[in-house]
Amino acid sequence: MARHADERLVSRRVKLPRQVVEKPLRQVTKRLLMALAVLWITVLIVYLDRSGYHDNADESLDFLDCLYYATVTLSTTGYGDIVPHSDSARLVNVLLITPLRVLFLIILVGTTLEVLTERTREEWRLNRWRKNLRDHTVVVGFGTKGRSALQTLLATGLDRERVVIVDPSAKVIDIANAEGFTGVVGDATRSDVLLRAEVQKARQIIVATQRDDTAVLVTLTARQLNRGAKIVAAVREEENAPLLRQSGADAVITSASAAGRLLGLSVLSPSAGTVMEDLIQQGSGLDLLERPVTKAEVGKNVREMEDLVVSVLRGHRLLPYDDPRLGPLQLTDRLIVIVRAVPPATPTAPLPAAD
Repeated sequence: MARHADERLVSRRVKLPRQVVEKPLRQVTKRLLMALAVLWITVLIVYLDRSGYHDNADESLDFLDCLYYATVTLSTTGYGDIVPHSDSARLVNVLLITPLRVLFLIILVGTTLEVLTERTREEWRLNRWRKNLRDHTVVVGFGTKGRSALQTLLATGLDRERVVIVDPSAKVIDIANAEGFTGVVGDATRSDVLLRAEVQKARQIIVATQRDDTAVLVTLTARQLNRGAKIVAAVREEENAPLLRQSGADAVITSASAAGRLLGLSVLSPSAGTVMEDLIQQGSGLDLLERPVTKAEVGKNVREMEDLVVSVLRGHRLLPYDDPRLGPLQLTDRLIVIVRAVPPATPTAPLPAAD
């Protein structure tokens, strides 16, 4: 029993993206107006056929009596002091007032029913999400680095439903939800937090934390949970990059050094700096990407390729285009090429640039 309670508590920390709903006060006001509309429709129906009703007090019905009868009828109180006695009045009660009574009760208890079913619906959505989630992308840290990395992936066609954001801040996760991403609130250095993000089934993991020591711990934990995922991590200091690789990162980006090199290149040649910015920004101008060698390209030299080949990944070795050991291309090679960017079919709204 305690174990199931803990699981339910843990599941609440996974926040699935939700559609924008009306504010609670507005919902209640709308329901009250609908209930009043049903009440006045009932009053009008009774008043038009008031001669078919019998009042034990004075036998005839005025408007106040019709309002009183409609109120006690819709609320199912039914004192019995006013009753329909004509055939037409009884038929109207069966065909019109009874459905209106049901509608009135549905409107009044609708908010309560919605609250009671909300938890069941969220658990059902969460279970379906866990069941269908495969080969997704986990982004640890939704600050500037995480947002920029995700922006690049979205430009290449990544579906927002295949992204899970992990961040210790509940406000940050709320922002991610508003942008259509699933979020997990918690410390990503803990294995139970990463398991809630289904990191064991992820295809790629982006570690974009604010501290280098946190990035090391997250990378180490993620690699223990998923041996086959591609892990890319960012660090501030270059001296910490080897530690990230030893922890299991496939690629390590040194943010401070990368920004410094780009600044230096821009000083020497502003145009070259602009070209580099264009290369790392997917979806505009030129794109730098990795692709496999096709059968038609096997046996060719890199200089014979239509695309501009920068490097060739052969096994675990990354060979530059002019390496004398390169030789003819093989079917198992992967090419790092520069190509003309293809804009995405569906434009993606820019992500906010705030941490």
